[in-house]
Amino acid sequence: MPTTSPWRADFPGILALAAEGQTYLDSAATAQKPQAMLDSLLGYYAGGAANVHRAQHLPGERATRAFEATRAKAARWLNAASVDEIVFTRGTTESLNLLAYGLEHLFQAGDRIVVSALEHHANLLPWQQLAERRGLELRVLPLDDHGQVDLDQAASLIDPRTRLLAVSQLSNVLGRWQPLAELLTLARARGALSVVDGAQGVVHGRQDVQALGCDFYVCSAHKLYGPEGVGLLHGRQQALQRLRHWQFGGEMVLQADYQHAHFRPAPLGFEAGTPPIAAVIALGATLDYLAGLDAEAVAAHEAALHAELLAGLSRRDGLRLLGAPQVALASFVVAGVHSADLAHLLTEQGIAVRSGHHCAMPLLKSLGLPGAIRVSLGLYNDGEDLARFFAALDKALELLR
Repeated sequence: MPTTSPWRADFPGILALAAEGQTYLDSAATAQKPQAMLDSLLGYYAGGAANVHRAQHLPGERATRAFEATRAKAARWLNAASVDEIVFTRGTTESLNLLAYGLEHLFQAGDRIVVSALEHHANLLPWQQLAERRGLELRVLPLDDHGQVDLDQAASLIDPRTRLLAVSQLSNVLGRWQPLAELLTLARARGALSVVDGAQGVVHGRQDVQALGCDFYVCSAHKLYGPEGVGLLHGRQQALQRLRHWQFGGEMVLQADYQHAHFRPAPLGFEAGTPPIAAVIALGATLDYLAGLDAEAVAAHEAALHAELLAGLSRRDGLRLLGAPQVALASFVVAGVHSADLAHLLTEQGIAVRSGHHCAMPLLKSLGLPGAIRVSLGLYNDGEDLARFFAALDKALELLR
């Protein structure tokens, strides 16, 4: 019997797409949204929009309370030590750029930054550009055959000259959890700061930043069934104190005259300008929705669906799976078939998957591939989605081979 999702009806978008004949299997790029989030967005706008932290009138006070309530919910969701450790950004990419600019003053020519070979561009390019600006060495941790950071090589590459380690928790291409405990231990032993890209990892199980022990943890709302344009930057208090401000204006200032200014500490000091108020409030509604689910049931559903996906892929001749994915997604290529051609034929049959380098071009290059097909799953997907995918895949391959 195909795996079913008891939460599918909570997501109007997935139902609307299905009514159009579309099977959505691209949740690692962005997830569909629950009705609770949509209700929150409409409720905020229909009830009277107002700016936050800037007015004593009722609409402004109401918006500020809802906005800051989401900060508290995010702190609980990540088990932050304090609500003041949560900074709202506009996504994982902005969070990482904030860190690259805010920490720049700590680096001297010849220092080293270490990333892994599987990084999304968002967790590579800001550090690459920082290295170019400051004359730093960017080191890349190699992977083993499963798509996991090679810890033996990491032990030598993360050396006394390393000032920062930036690594993804879960690869958006290979679908494999990375050995964060060991990597973060190596970084701490060298006195290096640590940054964890949790854009994919935060979606699949509750993450405890205190248990992880990283200095900074970043993620995006839109992958976590929330709205676009919102990201979370968690920083330990001591780490946040080392950041310099990187954007200026609005209520992030404490005192200003024409020649000088003094700025607020985190979190408000790093939230210059009008934030995405409605989206932040809607993220709060999303977190409430997710907190109300049976976490064990969600994990079991995801595991069963992922096992169905891997089993089906393994039965197709000539198909090569990239790495050894553990959760949520699988990327693959087919011998003699260009991934763009395959994606086109899948699209024509109403199958929404991702094709290309998945914003991880260096990783695909290292694998000798111009691109790959990625199938990624959300808690709303079910076995019938996979059945339609495999039927379309077989038809496409019959035409292409």
